[in-house]
Amino acid sequence: MLPHGEVVVIAPDAEYSGASAAFGALHKIQPEVHRVTVDGIAESWAVSGPPALCVMFARLGAFGEPFDLVVSGINPGANVGRSVYHSGTIGAAITARNGGISGLAVSQAVTAFGVEGQGWDEMLVDQRWETAAEVAGAVAATLVADLPSEPVVVNLNVPNLPLAEVKGWRRTGVGTLPPRAMASAVLEPMVGHDGTFRVRMGWGEPVALPVETDGGTVENDEIALTFLGRITADEPPAVGPAEAALEALLAAR
Repeated sequence: MLPHGEVVVIAPDAEYSGASAAFGALHKIQPEVHRVTVDGIAESWAVSGPPALCVMFARLGAFGEPFDLVVSGINPGANVGRSVYHSGTIGAAITARNGGISGLAVSQAVTAFGVEGQGWDEMLVDQRWETAAEVAGAVAATLVADLPSEPVVVNLNVPNLPLAEVKGWRRTGVGTLPPRAMASAVLEPMVGHDGTFRVRMGWGEPVALPVETDGGTVENDEIALTFLGRITADEPPAVGPAEAALEALLAAR
């Protein structure tokens, strides 16, 4: 991001993958902020809370002047399909938009074992981070050059390949499945701890996704560019069961 403007790094001090746009129970976690050093960056901070909380503190002025753009990532593991609901990377970008700032969420596919948008540490040794960094830099440059009057959330997913081997890019919709999903959760009793269990999770096999979806595009070695809309209310039937129940409840007072 350095070629595109002044950069301040504000990041969680621990793993918060899957945190979505959560702030946490602020009165209980009593978040702290610490100065840290990141090579090449003049100002860097670690926050004892999830990505969305970092953005909220920044928006409220904890780290100085207002920010023009929030860039979140690079997340290890593609945040596509239903994982967009749970991704802390995307949650930071959504929180930025809620505060009137555009957000860019950047994720890179993990070869062989990326489950629900998360990558296991042992799988990350062969990540081509420079590819996702170049792609993110190109997209961020366009946003900085002409900041949208109505803030947007851009979800960018990049295959784990050298840039020269990326087939192309596609503007996509959001699919219903990630490339690899959790398949089961089984409670296993903990010996000596009556009534307490560990959860043994089972992982499904990788699946082939429709190429027009975000996940299918990345599986096809293309860059997926997705603009995420706001959560809005659906139009219900004229008088559905919920409306009828409320009418009956209030009529009986």
